[in-house]
Amino acid sequence: MAAPKPPPLSASDWRLAVWRTYLRTNDAVMRSLERDLIDGADLPLAWYDVLLQLAEAPQRRLRMAELADSVLLSRSGLTRLVDRLVSAGLVSREPFPGDARGSYTVLEPAGLARLRAAAPIHLAGIGSHWLSKYSDEELLLLGRLLERLEADGGD
Repeated sequence: MAAPKPPPLSASDWRLAVWRTYLRTNDAVMRSLERDLIDGADLPLAWYDVLLQLAEAPQRRLRMAELADSVLLSRSGLTRLVDRLVSAGLVSREPFPGDARGSYTVLEPAGLARLRAAAPIHLAGIGSHWLSKYSDEELLLLGRLLERLEADGGD
């Protein structure tokens, strides 16, 4: 069931306050999750995200375009981030057959080990910084509301 189209916004519209609250709280939760991962596993959240996407991919490898489409965090600077992960020995690059310019980003055993060590910290952070703020009923409702945005890609 789609919501009716809202009237145009004005600078004093109360709905903008809801939007700003969403932005501020999302930022605060993400910063808390980042801090937890750095303090507990010496792993930035963006690194965790890339390692997780690769761990869930077939053969633990993705082309850069696929990786960019799958990361949940910012796509900007992904090439430089992957370069840092390569330097840290957590991922590698392998040539893509038939495309001299293309390559796979591949999760290395050390990257999988770092991800596995960090996962309990990250999951505990999600529980404490986000899930604990809502009842199961509220989470189910919130999930349905957010699915509207996901279904239409924000359009």
